Amino acid sequence: MSLLNVIPELLVAAATDVAGIGSTMNASNAAAATRTAGLLPAAADEVSTTIAALFQAHAWEYQLLSTRAAAYHDEFVRTLTDSAGAYGQAEAANAEQVLQNAVNAPTLTLFGRPLIGNGADGTSPGQAGGAGGLLYGNGGNGMAGINPGVAGGAGGVAGLIGTGGSGGAGGAGAAGGAGGNGAGGGSGGAGGSGYVGGAG
Repeated sequence: MSLLNVIPELLVAAATDVAGIGSTMNASNAAAATRTAGLLPAAADEVSTTIAALFQAHAWEYQLLSTRAAAYHDEFVRTLTDSAGAYGQAEAANAEQVLQNAVNAPTLTLFGRPLIGNGADGTSPGQAGGAGGLLYGNGGNGMAGINPGVAGGAGGVAGLIGTGGSGGAGGAGAAGGAGGNGAGGGSGGAGGSGYVGGAG
């Protein structure tokens, strides 16, 4: 379990504070530019002209660096703001998953199927797709046979509202998997195509 707690509202407040610092720095840099970049020689001699040119060169370098720092600062503020949004979305998704797990727990225990939610797709050659939720959900797609002689996985059955999963294509010489059945008016999944010598 993570010991890190993030409060998105505080991240947004921090981003606002940091943006205010950036605005103050930009105003200060602009005020300094007029006084330093346009520095006039104190007298009409070579030494005064050289010293003024040296300070002007430093002023222009400083302005260049401050422009780069301002761009970095703006990116930092944008990252802080985006992070607050990302944490908020993650919190909402986690709460949704916890609620869905609580709703599905009884039917998973009794029937081996969730009440709501889509079935998982097959992940290994020839594996069938998972069944959709009893009430609502599409069946998962069967995995292709891939290897010679391995039949494609059957598509998972749909819930009361949903579409059956598609069957996976068969490997060389093997049949494709059957499409999952739809329930309550839902469409059945497409059968997988057989490879050379296999039936679809």
